Amino acid sequence: MAAKEIAVVSGKGGTGKTSIVASLIPYFDSLVLADCDVDAPDLHILLTETDIEAENFIGLQRPVLDADKCIQCGKCANSCNFGAITDDIEFKLTKCEGCGVCEYVCPVDAISLQDYTVGKIFTSVTKQGEMARARLIPGEETSGRLVAEVRKKAKELAQKNMRDWILIDGSPGIACNVISSITGVSKVVIVIEPTISGLHDLKRVHELVTSFDIDTLVVLNKSDLSANGAKEIEAYCQNNELDIALRIPFKESMVEAVVNKQLPPVYDPEFFKELGFGAFAQRLKS
Repeated sequence: MAAKEIAVVSGKGGTGKTSIVASLIPYFDSLVLADCDVDAPDLHILLTETDIEAENFIGLQRPVLDADKCIQCGKCANSCNFGAITDDIEFKLTKCEGCGVCEYVCPVDAISLQDYTVGKIFTSVTKQGEMARARLIPGEETSGRLVAEVRKKAKELAQKNMRDWILIDGSPGIACNVISSITGVSKVVIVIEPTISGLHDLKRVHELVTSFDIDTLVVLNKSDLSANGAKEIEAYCQNNELDIALRIPFKESMVEAVVNKQLPPVYDPEFFKELGFGAFAQRLKS
């Protein structure tokens, strides 16, 4: 039977999404981890990895000019809708979409499209289970495709090692990388803070998740940060039939756990017992 997937997401970075993922790890016995925050992966920092394997991730193809063949006719520059080719036939790769029209219109075959590495995909073994993660080169695109590759690797690891669960540290925001993080999962956890921007982010990511018809739970992190902010989020969730499954007040031990490279429930088990975190994890499994 295929492993069930749980994705933890947030409307923006810095809400505590990865901390929640790290806190869930001790409550799952048969687990593969997938860090799909490919722009800024950091879950592996808390874990001791061994048997690390890396492979290049090829994004869009990029044009390469053979200057000896080029006759400076300008057909490629005139045909490029993205303004990625200058009149002197120089490529502006930051504007290039890899469509290939320049290669198609060149009368002397002076342009060829070649594979271009935009990131790396890693697989490894940790004490908590196998792990798949990736890192996108800063400024590069196709993060959605890279997330899909990370999830594919995680599924392969789960099947190979007969794991029951895949825990996904999703990308923040609402863009294509988030869509790629949550497509087809069993449950989604939205991590949010009690602030004005937090409420705005909740509305955006909730709208996205709703379109996929996925069972969704909310975690209100740093719940005592703002009483008014918490009330507004509580009201929104109640009006939209969203279940706030967990309220986590600010606790210095959470920060200390990360500083000491330990999983929070291992560092401060009493706090997590008081939170009822085990019951929350059980809800995700049900």
